[in-house]
Amino acid sequence: MTFPAVAVRRDTPFKENVRAMTARQVSAVPVVEGDGRVVGVVSEADLLPKEEFRDRDLTRAEQLQRVSDLAKAAAVTAEEVMSTPAIVVRPDVTLGQAARSMAVNRFERLPVIDDEGRLLGVVSRGDLLKVFLRSDEGNEEEVRRTVVACLFPALTHTIHVSVHDGVVTLRGRGRDPALCWVAERLPRAVEGVVDVHARLGDTDAGPGPTEDG
Repeated sequence: MTFPAVAVRRDTPFKENVRAMTARQVSAVPVVEGDGRVVGVVSEADLLPKEEFRDRDLTRAEQLQRVSDLAKAAAVTAEEVMSTPAIVVRPDVTLGQAARSMAVNRFERLPVIDDEGRLLGVVSRGDLLKVFLRSDEGNEEEVRRTVVACLFPALTHTIHVSVHDGVVTLRGRGRDPALCWVAERLPRAVEGVVDVHARLGDTDAGPGPTEDG
């Protein structure tokens, strides 16, 4: 997450919300109480109705359909324009869980809060994508430690692991088809892995490197 996170108060004027987002080049900012507790979020989408309806006359039917947007168009403070309740995450959620929350809610940023609901930081789509900058060596070491060593403790020297551009390749002769099936899927849970190619249990794959290299 990004810390410290830019935030606004309930009574922050409309233009100050715009300035806060523009200055930090973000698409949304949390709205916090005096104690730092997150009570809502102001996004670009919340602010745009002000411009959309600035010089537009709506029919009665259109007004009834756009009640919420019209209210935001008339807003002058963060409290009047914010979306609430805020969709937030805790600092211990996985990157996958944060990504799913963003995708389901179609958000680009999520406030990160503590157990009391106070703002700790903000996680963005860009923050989540940084995991794919992890080195191939780091991914290879974790796959060996969390997958191969756990599933094949007596056969680690027969299972070859290589990673190139985030793509994991597993080769070797695993003896248990069920474990081979699991081994082909577990690396996908390793943060930074893009894809997995496995040839476990394939007699043509070769025995892999020996303990002596």
